[in-house]
Amino acid sequence: MKKVKFSIKKIFITCFLTFTIGISLSFKSDFFEVAKQIDIYTTLFKELNMYYIDEVNPAELTEVAIDNMLKSLDPYTNFYDEQGVIDAKIHNKGEYGGIGTITSYKDGFLVFQKVHKGMPADKAGLKAGDKVVQIDEIKLNEIPAAEVQTLLKGTPKTQVHLVVERQGKKMEFDVTREKIEIHAVPFYKMIDDKIGYIVFTKFNEKASKEVKAAYTELMEQGMEKLIIDVRGNPGGLLHEAVNIANFFLPKGEVIVTTKAKVKKWSDTYKTTKQPLDLQIPIAILVDNRSASASEILAGSLQDYDRGVVIGQRSFGKGLVQRFRKLSYGTQMKLTISKYYTPSGRCIQELDYANMDKDGNVPKFSDNGVNSFKTKNGRTVYDGGGVAPDIKVGERIDSDMMEGLIHSEAMFNFVTDYYYKNQNLQNPMDFKISKNDFVALKDYLIEKDTTFRTPADVAFAEALEISSEDDLSKGISKEYKALRTKLKKETVDKFDDFQDRIQDKMEDFIIERYIYQDGVYEHKIKYDEVIQEAVKTLNDSKKYEDILK
Repeated sequence: MKKVKFSIKKIFITCFLTFTIGISLSFKSDFFEVAKQIDIYTTLFKELNMYYIDEVNPAELTEVAIDNMLKSLDPYTNFYDEQGVIDAKIHNKGEYGGIGTITSYKDGFLVFQKVHKGMPADKAGLKAGDKVVQIDEIKLNEIPAAEVQTLLKGTPKTQVHLVVERQGKKMEFDVTREKIEIHAVPFYKMIDDKIGYIVFTKFNEKASKEVKAAYTELMEQGMEKLIIDVRGNPGGLLHEAVNIANFFLPKGEVIVTTKAKVKKWSDTYKTTKQPLDLQIPIAILVDNRSASASEILAGSLQDYDRGVVIGQRSFGKGLVQRFRKLSYGTQMKLTISKYYTPSGRCIQELDYANMDKDGNVPKFSDNGVNSFKTKNGRTVYDGGGVAPDIKVGERIDSDMMEGLIHSEAMFNFVTDYYYKNQNLQNPMDFKISKNDFVALKDYLIEKDTTFRTPADVAFAEALEISSEDDLSKGISKEYKALRTKLKKETVDKFDDFQDRIQDKMEDFIIERYIYQDGVYEHKIKYDEVIQEAVKTLNDSKKYEDILK
């Protein structure tokens, strides 16, 4: 008997040691591979720096290497230099010292994409579309592009002198910087005597505080039903989504579960406070640009049958990121886990782990979707965003159409429209006409030189290659004619998306006259998704039947 016990003990110790050694060797193997690759890169970098025939910029080489490495993973894993770290903190905190604009940089000048109502730039008379060519004594075409964006920011109560170009004229402005707050809730209002409307556009550190304040004020005005609009909201801080869900769900309920490779980063997030309201009927509005924290909020309310989701299928981002500090004040934001809604759904749409060599990413839903049950037993599905309970505004989109909507060409057209129609009557009721849409198409064909489709870019590259090989002589005339025809056919394709394009044109044009508040006021009157939400909330039987 003693020999048997000894034998079992010996076998156990042998197995344990084998397992431990195996784990250790595996760890050492992984560590060795990492160390090996770092050593290869370091030696290559040194050799390039010492012996390459031209001078190289070490910082630029490193940035290119890092960017290309991270591109092979997913679009949410990013490197931030010192300035990028500051910008990320500003985005999350929701405040900074500046003049209250959103800018872009091109060809030696800054362009104001937005000038926020009531902020320093607006008070000084600056407009969207203005091109900044000089800040104080600094001419922007004489300094690196990376330095330009920081020049407008600074300590509150300090002054900055701007030289701008507006419609071909040079103008000068003195603007006093202020503390700028980035509101998560830019607008809220009673739609009628019973229905309140809250829109929020990001989940920064102020999101739950601002949503609570808006809710409280609307309740004081007699709100009995609530519309929450997270269309176009790309997400943000996970804990803020949990806090906002907690306003309408009981204490102790699971809102989201994360599963990571590192065990300590796998977690379950529950509501920790008493809710604000467990009874008020809720409609939450989503679209294909509602992502991440927006989907956590919509998914949790749907899984607990706490509200009706209305609109279009959401984006489908079921991944969680976290910042990690690196050396010399830099940081990396990397994907650390997937998240799951209370019913167990992972709504991630794209399978980045199986991206092919050409950068094409398959969808999880290509292999089918799985069904889950809400608290009341309704069937919901994973793989590809949160599907609305009521579909409204479902349209066929395309990359080409999205490219036009967010293009420099569209921005320039809206700027021209604004200055040609300075006396626009009643912007609140403004509607794009067919003639306005035709005018946009004519502008793209006859005046614009910025909007280029992938086909156009490839066509131009082919001509450039043929020129280098001395093969393009005599075909320039044919090239121009063919390119013009290609552009016209491309523009004609926009007829397929006319409604969607016209909706965005209305938003952009209205914002130039009466700011973002005016856009939301206009939506309350004319937006079909908001109208469907009002109709659903006012029909208590329909509302209850959906949630059953």
